[in-house]
Amino acid sequence: MAPENTRHKVVKGLWIGVWLFYLSAPVTDLVSGGHSTGARVIGALGLVAFVGWYLALVFRTARQMAVRRVLFSLTVLAAQATVLSLALGREWLVLFVYVAISSGAALPGEISRWTVPGATALLAVTAYAVPGGTAYLAGLLIPALMGGFAMVGIRAMIRTTVELRQARATVAQLAANEERLRMARDLHDLLGHSLSLITLKSELAGRMLPEHPDLAAQQVADIERVSRQALVDVREAVSGYRRPTLPGELAGARTALTAAGIVADLPTEAADAVEDLPEEIESALAWSLREAVTNVVRHSGARRCTVVLDVSQTLAGPVAELSVTDDGAGGGAGGAPAGNGLTGLTERLEAVGGTLSAGPAGKTGFRLRARVPLGSPS
Repeated sequence: MAPENTRHKVVKGLWIGVWLFYLSAPVTDLVSGGHSTGARVIGALGLVAFVGWYLALVFRTARQMAVRRVLFSLTVLAAQATVLSLALGREWLVLFVYVAISSGAALPGEISRWTVPGATALLAVTAYAVPGGTAYLAGLLIPALMGGFAMVGIRAMIRTTVELRQARATVAQLAANEERLRMARDLHDLLGHSLSLITLKSELAGRMLPEHPDLAAQQVADIERVSRQALVDVREAVSGYRRPTLPGELAGARTALTAAGIVADLPTEAADAVEDLPEEIESALAWSLREAVTNVVRHSGARRCTVVLDVSQTLAGPVAELSVTDDGAGGGAGGAPAGNGLTGLTERLEAVGGTLSAGPAGKTGFRLRARVPLGSPS
């Protein structure tokens, strides 16, 4: 996992630097190993080159280097470790531990499960070729093998952590998008209905004002009431707390249809069969009723609107059904092109397993029907 800031880089550098402590054996051998000056210079240069190549490989692990480049780097490290061990003695066999560890850290698991044992086997072969190397072999085989496979596990854990972090960011983005969609859908449904009613009552007030100022004043009072209620609804929708009910929407539908001069054939109250609906289903049907009535008022030119609300028994189980039918000439509950309103209704109903259909009802008029299953077959 790539360091995200300077602090992370420092921590990673310190963590890697701690393991360089095991290079004390080659360093001690250079200082007091009885080698000639030329051998010490060559050994020091070789050790510096080995450490530099090792650090470059480990630090660049998070950048997803190509496997071929990693294998080439590991081959160079293994060659350096072999040459230095054969030339300078058994103290240098510890370099193979770093080859195994870098192999586990830099290669994918399906490859490193072979390269780590390979580096360990090369350590064993070189130890038998170095005078006295077998005395160090027992103390190096386990660190090389276990250290390499430990880095394989750490690499897998880091990859999983990165994937979880990315998944968390994706979930947060999806949640934000869903919340924006919910807010847009709620505001469309709320304001479309309320603003249509305000427009109708404003027109009525304008026509009544010259001859019937008292009736016009009543319409203006209704406008004020609807505006205040719309403000409350918008605040509740933004807060995510608003859950419309069927009785409330039936009352609102009666007011809107009457103001538009449309005969409202509505249930006097929510039918007994739908009084105990789950809140999510009742909310979806209530939104459907509001949107359907709004479309009737806006687009249909209808003289009559009928709302039927019932629960029926089907082969698939009980189904709650809302039907809104008008006798308009071309744009009622379902005649307008499918826009944000019907799209939002479809999404709401699908969320509770329901369906929405809208189309012609007889020779004239349109019908919107929302159906939501209530359970499994009895």
